Amino acid sequence: MSGSNSSVHAELPESGPLVQFSVHSLPDPSRSQAQRTRRGRLKMLAVWAVCAAPVVASYYTYYVLRPQGRVNYGQLIQPPISMPADATWSLHDLRGNLVLPSSLKGQWLLITVAGGACNSECEQHLYQQRQLRETLGKDKDRLDRVWLVTDDAPVRAELLPALQQAWVLRASDEAVRRWLFPQAGHGLSQHLYLVDPRGDWMMRFPASLDPSRVKKDLTRLMKANESWDEAGR
Repeated sequence: MSGSNSSVHAELPESGPLVQFSVHSLPDPSRSQAQRTRRGRLKMLAVWAVCAAPVVASYYTYYVLRPQGRVNYGQLIQPPISMPADATWSLHDLRGNLVLPSSLKGQWLLITVAGGACNSECEQHLYQQRQLRETLGKDKDRLDRVWLVTDDAPVRAELLPALQQAWVLRASDEAVRRWLFPQAGHGLSQHLYLVDPRGDWMMRFPASLDPSRVKKDLTRLMKANESWDEAGR
């Protein structure tokens, strides 16, 4: 149209609120996995600590917080020596049946070591084992008697009635010596050996022992561990 200025004006919309976008990086999957693994391990350690606390406390009480002047009659084995694994040695009962060493765990064990002929010293130890167990009274079911027979000699029939509630197991002398050992200057068969319910050898009693003093050691141990150790496996 002549005489007039024609133009097209694009009107911009009035400015509204300013919209801002924040950009966040995505989590690193490997880092998340590591954190979950770390949390899982911490939880496992916490559970282990709760379960082990009674055992640790009882051992601490016995080994560390003992009244001054108290002397153990038996020699403490420090650190205790764990029972060999099932695959490293074999045990057999008198009928020749295989017995897994781990099946002995769960009870205190009072062990004697001798050949099947069982000389007078062996007989004395078997008698002392039985008497010491009986003197524990209500705690006697927390202790098992064990005779490790280190040869193929037959066990005399007259001994069997007294061994009905004991473990009589054949094992090679070499295998036993990988776990237990005597005091210097003595033979393996001259001692009684005490093993805790976890299968750790922790005490050795002197040769020609005094049963009354052994009983005191056993009684103190049973008292120190009564909060977590129960009769039976």
